Amino acid sequence: MSVTRETVQNILKSITDPASGADLMSSGVVRALNVDGGNIRFVLEIDAAKSAAYDTVKAEAEKQLGALDEVGTISIVMTAHQAKQPPDLKAPGPRTQAGPEPVPGIKRIIAIASGKGGVGKSTVSANLACALAAQGCKVGLLDADVYGPSQPRMLGVSGRPSSPDGKTILPMRNHGVTMMSIGLMTNEDQAVVWRGPMLMGALQQMLTQVQWGALDVLLVDLPPGTGDVQMTLAQKTIVDGAVIVSTPQDVALLDARKGVDMFNQLKVPILGMIENMSTHICSNCGHEEHIFGHGGVAAEAAKLGVPLLAEIPLSLDIRLAADGGAPIVVTAPDSAQAAAFHEVASKLREKLGV
Repeated sequence: MSVTRETVQNILKSITDPASGADLMSSGVVRALNVDGGNIRFVLEIDAAKSAAYDTVKAEAEKQLGALDEVGTISIVMTAHQAKQPPDLKAPGPRTQAGPEPVPGIKRIIAIASGKGGVGKSTVSANLACALAAQGCKVGLLDADVYGPSQPRMLGVSGRPSSPDGKTILPMRNHGVTMMSIGLMTNEDQAVVWRGPMLMGALQQMLTQVQWGALDVLLVDLPPGTGDVQMTLAQKTIVDGAVIVSTPQDVALLDARKGVDMFNQLKVPILGMIENMSTHICSNCGHEEHIFGHGGVAAEAAKLGVPLLAEIPLSLDIRLAADGGAPIVVTAPDSAQAAAFHEVASKLREKLGV
């Protein structure tokens, strides 16, 4: 009989919270509890001053849960929620604190970002990863878009990542791309209702506990906007550069400027901008139409002094390929649409020396 949520809750109720004296479930430190097919995952949101005591609590929980029949992987992430003001990005700057660190085995990390949602950032990320793999790079793709993880669908990956020791996570792989996503750990229709500390803990876990192996490039598909995930990535990890994806629409460009400014404040180099959904060519008559405007990203890139990496068309084939689990770079490698992604991949390889 598989492990149930109620069984896990009963075990956690038998363990005392060192901060409040109540049991773990009653004290409210257990967050985002997920029990699926014997795999158990949750977050302990703790008092940082009592971290040593919670190490003992975590070990006890792992011991008792590990004794259950048919238990799979056990993942317990501890995050410290502290009541303090958000960090000031202008002074002294996030990189003057402990400093970002490299991820072992990964040569370059590239953040794929957008100021707003709906501009095709994840589609660009999936195709760019496959293009880099096709050009001979060892590529990883981290789907850090926690609230809207779409890379499992776009790369045709399903199932749960395994863990040989309950600590290290083995990533999934398809189309020559090593991939990890929070979407692989939740049901497809399950909302991820997490606050900042949980997001930061999940990102750190996917960066440092996933067995990425030796990679030339790790692409990080970020959530839209300028929030906790972007800040945590830049503060904790050496990021070699960011690519900003936007449509030429004025509203999208307003938010794209904020994304560029955020990375400038975080001291992450801007590798360039991509104009997605740049133009649409009718498949029946061949008429070209600029549905979202045209040239806005090129003008913005020139204004900001960063390269325009590509103008990618609004294409039904790109959408169908992504929804089908095999990006256009894989299904139609010689197409004009795929050529745009290969162009971006070549420029990034040259710029970063991979």
